[in-house]
Amino acid sequence: MTRHAQLAKTFLTCRDAAVHHDHTFWHVRENRDHMAQAVPEWEQLRSLASDIKAHTLSHIDTYLEQFEARATSNGVYVHWARDAREYCETVLHLLKEKDVTKVVKSKSMLTEECQLNPFLEAADIEVVETDLGERILQLMKLPPSHIVMPAIHIKKEDVGKCFEKMLGTEKGNADPTYLTYAARQHLRHHFLTAGAGLTGANFAVAQTGDIVVCTNEGNADMSTSIPPLHIVSMGIEKLIPDLESMAVFHRLLARQGTGQPTTTFTSHFHRPRPGCEMHVILVDNGRSQILSRKDHWQTLKCIRCGACMNTCPVYRRSGGYSYSYFIPGPIGINLGMLRDARKHAGNLSACTLCQSCDCVCPVKVDLSQQIYLWRQELDTLGLANRQKKIMSQGMQLVFNHPRVYSGALRFAPVINKLPRRLTGVRINTWAMAHEMPQFATKSFHELWKEGNL
Repeated sequence: MTRHAQLAKTFLTCRDAAVHHDHTFWHVRENRDHMAQAVPEWEQLRSLASDIKAHTLSHIDTYLEQFEARATSNGVYVHWARDAREYCETVLHLLKEKDVTKVVKSKSMLTEECQLNPFLEAADIEVVETDLGERILQLMKLPPSHIVMPAIHIKKEDVGKCFEKMLGTEKGNADPTYLTYAARQHLRHHFLTAGAGLTGANFAVAQTGDIVVCTNEGNADMSTSIPPLHIVSMGIEKLIPDLESMAVFHRLLARQGTGQPTTTFTSHFHRPRPGCEMHVILVDNGRSQILSRKDHWQTLKCIRCGACMNTCPVYRRSGGYSYSYFIPGPIGINLGMLRDARKHAGNLSACTLCQSCDCVCPVKVDLSQQIYLWRQELDTLGLANRQKKIMSQGMQLVFNHPRVYSGALRFAPVINKLPRRLTGVRINTWAMAHEMPQFATKSFHELWKEGNL
């Protein structure tokens, strides 16, 4: 049993939580469908977004240089980081240069990827997550389980208990309005006393040098409108050519991710505030190598909307913590394999190849096809399941010998009469979670020959 399967089994032991998780994300998927159906040109938008991403990635050097030139002319400092270590050191250098001891931070999956928070905390810099879900998880010392709704799996009662302990709220009060107000007061203090604000970037516009951040809470705006130093963390794949392209992605992102027509806040950071500084760090961290892989470069088209997770039957029923990579779901399976195939190969089993993720992806990343290709490489990597290999060899023998095949069909119904204790053995993993199917008393071939079809 893979690591994912083991953790998924643990997740499913609490049936109520598992059912809630499944229904919650399926509801988001339904909202996404309603939004898509309300836009007549929806499929054309997806195709256009896919083409824009493919074009930008195939000319990434040109657009990166254009972005740097425009951002610099706007008064923004642009830095380059080859890997996670160089990125973290650049952030730390900028903070130390300004004697910053506290940072307020908007949600960014790149900082999770590069492990920025523990790096800064080790240097005695306080990092405060300002996205409500991320702050709840930070106080609970838990990682996010979804890239858009990171704490959706946490119940309000658990949040209430956490806030009692960490924020001194009323004992036993789990009212969402009260808890939200308490979080707002708590974060307001940090906004006013932080020396720097860190944000990610949903998009970066090469034509204008804009950084575009989409949120529903306005925390990114608070993080950048009070502290004198604004640091943007951005993977190079977030680049798009121009504002016309931005309009395409803006129509897709929120509809895909949360089932909204748009996010509450869509902020364009064009230049530093008067008397302040704005820095953008362009991070590679393996993206150039991914771009060179003809079978897997399409993962760089991802705009991190989370739609593939919301629709995935495995993610919905196994939870985000069952995956070994910090990004779960279909896109996380592929990104994890690109990061470290040996470490994250267990996630490949977390896919039914139903292709639902392909159908909803706003930029048409062929997620299931890439997972299928990764599975073909498992034997080469020495990671193929030995039991499955033996079974495949056995099936090859049966299918290549018609007499053996016919004999197997003839005697298969005998299994119907065997007791469960014999068919539900450990080696038969199907029987661990399913009832065994009944074998037909007559095969298709026999019925065909008898003329009964």
